[in-house]
Amino acid sequence: MIPVASMIDDDAAVTAARAIPRLERQAFESRALKSGLLTTLTWAAALLAAVPLVSVLYMLIVEGGARIDLEALTALPPAGFEQGGGFGNAIVGTLLMVGIASAIAVPLGIIAAIYLSILGAHTRVARVSRFLAKVLTGLPSILAGVFAYAAVVLWMGSYSAIAGGVALGMLMLPTVVLTAEEAMKEVPQRMKDAAYGMGCTRSQVIWKVVLPTGLPGILTGVMLAVAGAAGESAPLLFTALFSNYYVSEVVEPTASLSILIYNFSAMPFDNQISLAWAASLVLVFMVLIINILARLIGQPKV
Repeated sequence: MIPVASMIDDDAAVTAARAIPRLERQAFESRALKSGLLTTLTWAAALLAAVPLVSVLYMLIVEGGARIDLEALTALPPAGFEQGGGFGNAIVGTLLMVGIASAIAVPLGIIAAIYLSILGAHTRVARVSRFLAKVLTGLPSILAGVFAYAAVVLWMGSYSAIAGGVALGMLMLPTVVLTAEEAMKEVPQRMKDAAYGMGCTRSQVIWKVVLPTGLPGILTGVMLAVAGAAGESAPLLFTALFSNYYVSEVVEPTASLSILIYNFSAMPFDNQISLAWAASLVLVFMVLIINILARLIGQPKV
């Protein structure tokens, strides 16, 4: 005869087992259906967004890749009815003006970020500066060109690489400031406290702890700012204009890839249009390489 206590225990065990929710995934449960539907919609949206990007890259590779050669990368732009030629001067001019912009924006941006994150993080000046930097990130690039035209071109009396670099530097500065500030804020407080505890001054903590530790994030922001400046065209129309020759002085009109693409794409000559495609491909690859470097530099070390 089965004991009554044993029967009660068995009934309790069965009841408890029924109360435990099943962990197996059921294909037609409402949550599973919603998850599958949302996953499908997400993939569809991603593929739809990738269509224009892939199509543009395909056209650049097909149209521009056919014209890429040593002559295109080194020769001067051709005249209207001439054949051949290239855009070597535009590559040099772009690198020059981006270099000038970096020399302006990177030091100023890092110094401003040091103040915003460490020296005066909670002051009214810091709050106003952060707000203005965020506003400047949405500044139309053509307005930076108009400002540089009024402040530099009219003062110097000529279009120049310096004016183009100033305009691009204005566009780079807020990105450098905000990303460098965030990178410095990510430095653990215990590292700074340990440095203070060892007798380091505030300047030593900044130079020996904060900047080396936040360097990957700072460089990532700098790279992204450089990539954005390299593709700008509107500011250069007001500042550097264009030139059919290699730059010999920074106080003269200077060629750039973006303006060359703008000029050549509107011409009724097949040679210039093919050069515009090739220059577009080179510019895209320059920006792509800079972005890849930014990702590699900013990747956290495991």
